[in-house]
This record gives sequence, C-alpha cells and structure tokens, in this order.
Amino acid sequence: MSTQSLLLTREPTWRENRPGLRHTLPESVASWTYESGSLTRRLRGYYGSAVKVKILYHRWLTPFLSERKLLNQAEHRYCLTREVMLHADGVPLILARTILPEATIRCAHRNLSHLGTRPLGEVIFSYPDLERREFQVALLKPAAWSQAALEWGAIQAPVWGRRTVYAIMHQPLLVNEFFMPAALAIA
Repeated sequence: MSTQSLLLTREPTWRENRPGLRHTLPESVASWTYESGSLTRRLRGYYGSAVKVKILYHRWLTPFLSERKLLNQAEHRYCLTREVMLHADGVPLILARTILPEATIRCAHRNLSHLGTRPLGEVIFSYPDLERREFQVALLKPAAWSQAALEWGAIQAPVWGRRTVYAIMHQPLLVNEFFMPAALAIA
C-alpha cells in the first residue's frame, strides 16, 4: 500500500483534456467523464436510494506530486484525503479520492471535512460559486490498485477515471473518480 493512498499503489498517469480526447474514449467512459453535474445524482437517478458511500480512508497526508502541483500546495503540506466507494447494494460503482487543502476546508466552513457518509457531490454542487477548473483522464491497469481496492472494486480489467479540479470561493479541491463496470453499464 502507498503511504499516500489506500486505493492506489502509485500515482496514475493522467492525460490532459484536449480537443478530440472525448472521441478517443469508449462511449460509456466519455459519458461519465464529461458529466458536468454530480455523479451521485446521476447514479441515484438509476439506482435510487440504494446508492451509498463507504468510507475507505479519511486522514491528513501529503498528496501525490501531481496533486500538489494542481492544488498549488507546498511539498510537505498535508491535505485531508478522503477515499470512498459509492455502491448500490454492495455493487461497486465508483471509487473516489478527494484531496482537500486546509484553506479550502476553512472557506467551506468545515462542511467538507465532516461529510461522514454523505457524498461529496451532494455538498459541493450546492455551492453557488462552484467552479470546474480543469480535468484529466487516466486508464489504470489492475497493477496500479492496492490489493484492498482490487477486492472492494472487484477490479479485474483496466479502469477509466477522471480527476477534476474544482474551486469553492476560489479555493481548490481535487476529486478523482474511477468508474467501475456497473457504473459504465448505466446509459
């Protein structure tokens, strides 16, 4: 297990969102990657109240190098890291990793540090000034995942994901979302 993630053994290789990228992705992956609203809301539109959050990891640590750069954080600056699984009746839908700098938590009046089993999307999409600054895409082979993630997500094949830099009151947060087969099966 990485000391920076319970889900990942190493930092993924992310690709910038450039013109034409959407057309290189499988249709189901593009649909989720370019979803502009809350993924939780979309999942609940299909599964209803069966969609739940299982907290896998919630602690202060130093993010991966590229995460620190995207968030403009110093090398030894700790950020709150939250890794969760969204599931419906135990069927894994999305594995997510959120990086929250202290300044972002402060400006959000600590709402983001005390989510419990509430989905992050439920909270951040309620902020009227939420900005989506940029996002990237990655394809992770099973070797990139920890043994625990392989079991939680029932991962047996490469998994697509996106990471998005959002800002609340101009303070950034980073959300990584990895789409499990059951999510990609939803039209």
